Amino acid sequence: MNMSTDSVSGMLRLVSALVVVGVFAFTRRAGAQTAPEGNAHPRTQNLTADNSALPSPFGQHNVDLTKVGTVADKAAFAAAVDLEPLRGLAVFHNGRVKVIGTLAKETVNRITGKRRYVDYIKTPRAGGGEIVKEASFDPLFTLLDLVIDPAYYLDKPLVGVDYLPLRRAFLEAQFPDDSETQERWMRVTRVTPMMIEQHAQDIAAKHMSEESYSRAMSRVYDGVQLYMEGKSNWEVVAPPNRTDPWQHLSRLPEDAAARKAAAELGAAWRARDAAKVNAAAATLASELPKINPSTYPAAKRELEVLYNKVNAFEWGYWAYFLSLVTLLLAFGTARKGLACAGVGLLAVGLALHAFGFVARCIIAERFAIQNQFESMTGLSLFAVTVGTVVMLLRRQWLFGAAAAGVGFLVLITATQTGIPGVFIEREAAILNTSVLLKYHVTTVLVSYGLIALGFIISLFYLGVHYFQGSATASLAGVGGGTGISVALGEGFGGTRAKTLADLDTAQMIVLQLAFWTLGVGILLGAWWADHSWGRWWAFDPKETWALITWIVYLIVVHVRIASPQKKGITSAWLSVAGFIVMLWTYFGVNLLLPGLHAYA
Repeated sequence: MNMSTDSVSGMLRLVSALVVVGVFAFTRRAGAQTAPEGNAHPRTQNLTADNSALPSPFGQHNVDLTKVGTVADKAAFAAAVDLEPLRGLAVFHNGRVKVIGTLAKETVNRITGKRRYVDYIKTPRAGGGEIVKEASFDPLFTLLDLVIDPAYYLDKPLVGVDYLPLRRAFLEAQFPDDSETQERWMRVTRVTPMMIEQHAQDIAAKHMSEESYSRAMSRVYDGVQLYMEGKSNWEVVAPPNRTDPWQHLSRLPEDAAARKAAAELGAAWRARDAAKVNAAAATLASELPKINPSTYPAAKRELEVLYNKVNAFEWGYWAYFLSLVTLLLAFGTARKGLACAGVGLLAVGLALHAFGFVARCIIAERFAIQNQFESMTGLSLFAVTVGTVVMLLRRQWLFGAAAAGVGFLVLITATQTGIPGVFIEREAAILNTSVLLKYHVTTVLVSYGLIALGFIISLFYLGVHYFQGSATASLAGVGGGTGISVALGEGFGGTRAKTLADLDTAQMIVLQLAFWTLGVGILLGAWWADHSWGRWWAFDPKETWALITWIVYLIVVHVRIASPQKKGITSAWLSVAGFIVMLWTYFGVNLLLPGLHAYA
């Protein structure tokens, strides 16, 4: 094994920097306000600490920086290897059995902040300059490469730094007189482990008292630690009994077939022999399930692989988006064919959405509504289902358009904005204290979904009221109806006044459902609170704002009785106000107001 002095000293300095950053992170955590006992979700365990002293199951990695190769070499090797046999292997990590493919996605995301590790191949351009080509790597390849060839990443843009001032601090320290290079690295959003090793201590000392820096540095620390100690997470050996713990691959005897296959895979990987890597991967994938086969998971493991491959929530929001656009075009052109196509796309989106939600429930072995991401996918599924059912019962496509709008907006927010809870993890202890919780949370989420559905319908009402004017009559439709009346479906009249009346009826159907559902959800929450916390009501911020949201819809009912002449437009604006209040209850309270609902 060749080992340069510079690379070894770099590794040692990196470890010492980790200690500094770790102290910094501990200071931040110690001073932060914590949730009541049992309320907070269990802290994510990126690493299985009990295995930290074990050797890598893939053999000793190369620490000679002169032998790590180029980005182009790495990309060519990644394209040549076939790791599909390993993707569905079971591994115990962070409190549950999952598949290696899931562990790979989680590891890469927590280190880089992205779904995939991306690097850049630079080649000289004729006449000067250079051509930059992006190289994107499968998370499974990156997971193995981080363990087998970690030295390659010491000077690569690996560790994500999501807090812009902290990223700027690293880059200003690394490139003090080169603003152009700083800006280029700022767009990359990641820094190298060597940058962290060189500058973390000074940055930590300078910004120790600043909470925002402390939080961000804590995430950097977690990412670097996961990069350096990822070998600890290979608990892939099933136990003889389901109550026994899973075992790390390195705990197998050295002559065990699976252990030998892992060592051969590592040796071939470092030699960049793709054919031998593929053979060793196939052997490892066939040997591990043979160890205690009675406890090795089967069907659920295959479902998780499918769940990861389908990306149902992302494809679902695209189907919803196309459905919404198609139905809006139908509103303007009065083409029934477009309306039917929009409804078909809505059905596709709903099927994908439902598959993703049900599969997640099965994989997690619980009703998957217990964190921010899950509650968003759940409430939008409930809203889309209600909108679709009402659409079919009343044969009015408006409800389908509103359902598609809710599905698209909520799913794109959940999947693309870093909402907590994307990965399937353990539940907070308090969430398993009573079956009442499932009814309470489900009912409240259904009401939030209905509020969002009513909001979209009210936007249609406001659009017709303020912008359509007398132009509605000029949109000739099939059979003499207007464009809007044909697109909205049966039962909608041809005049602007009749269309507004029908839209008002539609919004009130949904808003009344939201009013009663939220009221029942609040009552169930009070019942559950008495069961779990020993009191019915404590003016917790979440409780208080849920009540305020319900009062908005109580005002809607009152206004419609007190002012029947303007009930439509008033109800529409109150629906918009209620939606905004609901968003504050759902997001703002969680982020800004500490309380007993720390898990919600």
